[in-house]
Amino acid sequence: MRRLLLIWSLCVTAMGLSATAIADQRDGRLDIYFIDVEGGAATLMITPVGESLLIDSGYPDNAGRDRDRILKVLRDVTKQDHLDHAAVTHWHLDHYGNHAALASQIKIHNFWDRGIPEKLAEDNGFEKRIVDYRAASQNKSKTMKPGDLLPLKADGKTPLSLKIVTASRAVIPNTGEPNPFADDFKTPEVDPTDNAASVSFLTKFGKFSFLCCGDLTHQIEKKLMTPNNPLGKVELFMVTHHGLGVSNHPAFVLAIDPRVCVMCNGPTKGCDPSTNATLRQIKSLQAIYQLHRNVKLKADEQTPAEFIANNVDDTASCKGVFVKASVAPGGESYTVQIGSDGAKREFKTR
Repeated sequence: MRRLLLIWSLCVTAMGLSATAIADQRDGRLDIYFIDVEGGAATLMITPVGESLLIDSGYPDNAGRDRDRILKVLRDVTKQDHLDHAAVTHWHLDHYGNHAALASQIKIHNFWDRGIPEKLAEDNGFEKRIVDYRAASQNKSKTMKPGDLLPLKADGKTPLSLKIVTASRAVIPNTGEPNPFADDFKTPEVDPTDNAASVSFLTKFGKFSFLCCGDLTHQIEKKLMTPNNPLGKVELFMVTHHGLGVSNHPAFVLAIDPRVCVMCNGPTKGCDPSTNATLRQIKSLQAIYQLHRNVKLKADEQTPAEFIANNVDDTASCKGVFVKASVAPGGESYTVQIGSDGAKREFKTR
């Protein structure tokens, strides 16, 4: 009997140590992974309690390239065996292309989107393509609207929230301090594409904030940010629309005044010189990261090589290295690194 009690005691102790080790490994941090999907988008967040959210999922096909890169980060890097939440910013294939493929490989508990339209004017194949997403979500995806808060679990120590600030061309109320750059918006062109309907996410973790706007374009950027700035200043900004110039209006970007920017561009997609010029005007800017070197641009037209995750000439030789941001408890500081073993640069939160 004593021997059995001793064995039981050792087992309970081992289980407790294992749980403690896992908790220590999380260490109360919020981790954000910008996964390389060759000019699409796939952003993975792991909360302090280990809850997971994937925003967008890259291109389909390509021998499962983007699906497998996402799964590698999920399984091998973050040690997840499921996804708690999978969100879609808008209905372009480079953003929702692998949700169904991922669901066939790993359990997804909740699907989030802006609502599924019957047709998409710019995509004649949408009605066929969306069938797989409907099946994967079992037609039970939840619709996100401006002002909604995604139900993320907090650790009881650092407040955590994720607020929807745009969706389906609607925006949150235009409260806050006046936007000093509002007059620079002029009158942007009307954008009939689904880019303008993108869902935008504002994440706050203590003092830290992170903004991700999908492929939102100038028309809705103006609607959101004039005459007032309801977002305030953010620490980390995922450069909108892969760095294309039809997004990232200076009156929007300069108003949110990010410290660090991450651009999810491809070797020939995004990273427009006009966007790079805008980013370099940001008053508080400390670093710009790119997932790819744009092979069409000169070195001085993009961020320095040490801030580029995949500095290669072609897709075939690309290893799909990610960029990771990790936020300390309380949101007082955060690090950004390239890949699992890259040098960590630390930034202090305002």
